[in-house]
Amino acid sequence: MKFKNWIYTTALGLAIGFAGIQETNAQEKYFRAIGTPHNPKVPVSWNRYHTNLALEEIMKDMAKKHPDLVKLESIGKSFQGNDIWVLIVTDFKAGKAEDKPGMWIDGNIHSNEIQGTEFTLYTAWYLSEMYGELEFITQLLKDKTFYIAPTINPDAHDNFIKEPNTLNSPRSGMMNMDDDGDGVIGEDPFDDINKDGHITMMIRKSPTGRFVKDQMDPRKLIMVAPDQKGEYEMLGFEGIDNDGDGEINDDAIGYYDPNRDWGWNWQPDYVQRGAWKYPFSVPENKAVMEYVMKHPNIAAAQSYHNYGGMILRGPGAEEDLGTYNQTDIRIYDAIAKKGEEFMPGYKYLVVYKDLYSVFGGQLDWFYGGRGIFTYSNELMTSYLYVHKNAGRGNQDEQMMVDTYLTFGDAFVNWAEYDHPQYGKIEVGGFKKNFGRLHPGFLLEQDAHRNAAFTILHGYHTPKLSVMDVKEEDLGGGLKAVTATIYNERLIPTHSSQDLKYKIERPDYVSITGAKVVAGFVVDNEDFNRLSEQKTNPEKISVDNIPGMGAVKVRWIVSGNSSYSINVDSAKGGKASWKK
Repeated sequence: MKFKNWIYTTALGLAIGFAGIQETNAQEKYFRAIGTPHNPKVPVSWNRYHTNLALEEIMKDMAKKHPDLVKLESIGKSFQGNDIWVLIVTDFKAGKAEDKPGMWIDGNIHSNEIQGTEFTLYTAWYLSEMYGELEFITQLLKDKTFYIAPTINPDAHDNFIKEPNTLNSPRSGMMNMDDDGDGVIGEDPFDDINKDGHITMMIRKSPTGRFVKDQMDPRKLIMVAPDQKGEYEMLGFEGIDNDGDGEINDDAIGYYDPNRDWGWNWQPDYVQRGAWKYPFSVPENKAVMEYVMKHPNIAAAQSYHNYGGMILRGPGAEEDLGTYNQTDIRIYDAIAKKGEEFMPGYKYLVVYKDLYSVFGGQLDWFYGGRGIFTYSNELMTSYLYVHKNAGRGNQDEQMMVDTYLTFGDAFVNWAEYDHPQYGKIEVGGFKKNFGRLHPGFLLEQDAHRNAAFTILHGYHTPKLSVMDVKEEDLGGGLKAVTATIYNERLIPTHSSQDLKYKIERPDYVSITGAKVVAGFVVDNEDFNRLSEQKTNPEKISVDNIPGMGAVKVRWIVSGNSSYSINVDSAKGGKASWKK
């Protein structure tokens, strides 16, 4: 027994000593960079894209290493049966997640927009790793709850990564449709002619071609002048006419658009291409909708798309202009314009006015249907390359980036192939992971800036406090107790849209421990204008507590006992004061 104890003690000492050596070595080998976790419990490389398997491993590791800060749950299944994971990030020791103002963050509704997955995961990672390191983050997680869904399209997320695709495909999930209307589903997808994992472009020499190769850079195709003769014609993305209908690539993975499927200002497919059957006919969106409906504490939301360097708000269509009240727009403006300042190349825009019309869009359902202040960021902008901001698809800028920053890694050089329909062609062009997607060296920087924007947004969800409690002796054993309920942040407990349609219950301010004779909302304290609540006067119902503003309530109570004042708001959380 003594020998066994000696072995155990020795082994324990060695383990502790080894851990100490590791910690010492980490401190000796690295010098802390500002604003970044120095020695994270969950090491992650933010210069690459993660498959579903890697995402799940990272998320489970986060929940394991930060048990008091991170919980992981599946909110439903995708079309192919994959879990739709949500990370709940908050200080669970400081209160229940559902009792705090919440923020929803998701990415990758469009399957080719995979950096949205990385940016949402980075946000969860940063918050959990910096808790205890930064006072701001520590207090934020005591006050707020973040619901973070890295991919709400897990099926097609992995399809884009693992299968040959263009930079734009697939946009939908993996429910296959009969795109070409021939009665057969998905029989004419893209074909990876050169077997490199990317669907690039096909060109062919032609006496009527309108393009020539640049003599200084044969990667580039240049359109000739109207009165000049070219040498090449463009044939489109790699593909073969698999169904013999005279068209290539005309029946790939379904055409439906998951961001046209939401139940606000939805329009059928003949009006809004991609809408499919009816609102929430896409199972992944239905799972998100049901989760949000079950969490009324969610007061803010953020979705990540690509491309363009945009901070977007609704409305998606001009017909919905009346939904966005000016009171709420001022809050949208204040947060987004601050974001523009620390997100180089990003512009604050309105979808219908500055982009195009969207019916049945996610951000409009979140705001219009649930009264939640919501942005959608279009990630990546060519400004991040060389600050010219020439835009996606600008061949000259992309070629320069490939030459001087990626050293040829972004382009597949032209090579000849025999095509069964077109004959001798050349295949080449930019890879699927270039153009819309960040190269690795830009991923972490832009992830952090966008995470900072969502943290700013989350910070400005309501924070309530009970202050300036005053007592006035009315005689006869009665006294008036007046309390101010203050909201220290920009976002109110109820948006204008929420108030208009009474989406969420009122806020409640209650007094306990005192015998209540009457209860009032104080409309104007200076002129003693009051609105009496005759039913249940001890629990005052308040319509809204405005951002950076306050409401006052008053009770007439009898006796001199001590009492407590408590605030209970679905989106504003809880606050209390005790005499």
